[in-house]
Amino acid sequence: MNGFVKICLTLMLLSAAAAIAGDNPLMESTKADKDVPLTTNPGSSFWSSTPPVYAETDTYGKPLPRYRTEVRSRWTKDNLYFLFICPYEKLHLKPDPHPKTETFQLWDWDVAEVFIGSDFENIRHYKEFEVSPRGEWIDLDIDLSKPHHEEGWKWNSGFQVATRIDHPAHIWYAAIRIPFSALDKRAPTDGITFRVNLFRSQGPDHKLIVWQPTMSDTFHVPERFATLKLSTRSK
Repeated sequence: MNGFVKICLTLMLLSAAAAIAGDNPLMESTKADKDVPLTTNPGSSFWSSTPPVYAETDTYGKPLPRYRTEVRSRWTKDNLYFLFICPYEKLHLKPDPHPKTETFQLWDWDVAEVFIGSDFENIRHYKEFEVSPRGEWIDLDIDLSKPHHEEGWKWNSGFQVATRIDHPAHIWYAAIRIPFSALDKRAPTDGITFRVNLFRSQGPDHKLIVWQPTMSDTFHVPERFATLKLSTRSK
């Protein structure tokens, strides 16, 4: 191998490494001193002190600026929180909501979703949390490597939700609180990471809005998940 070829090969490897390093998006969840009642107010002291990420493309990476969805996260010693801020044009809601009980196939309607996994060896095993604009919910224990993984909806995490629809502004809000005991055996500490992706289904045309494009017609592509990191830093 001559010197020129070696130089070209080295440059190619460096470019590939840089591409991989740049293709690992990070969402930061900042620590709160204590648990608080769920609030959908993004201006509250609880939510304003953590940086957002944005779900703003379809599953193939095409920009969807009208539906740019802000998502924030916080954590305490017991729980992991998410806030979704969801602009919409027209809501697509289940006609007979029952928010006090789990709603199977909630994904057929408008929802915000968190997919999160703590198993870095079997990335096809993760948890799914969904909430609708009217507070309907479902949680699922997904393992794509097992048959009948759709039966994971029978699992119960004990997570809680709060929602609010601002009809004049055409924005709906969803706050989610997930017990860490439903996610991981590890105690939550600064620097711990999870595998995560964030999604929405919106409107009568079932528009799919994502944080990290899955490059597929489905959300269930764990190879495309990014990283959620617990942090104790202040804003």
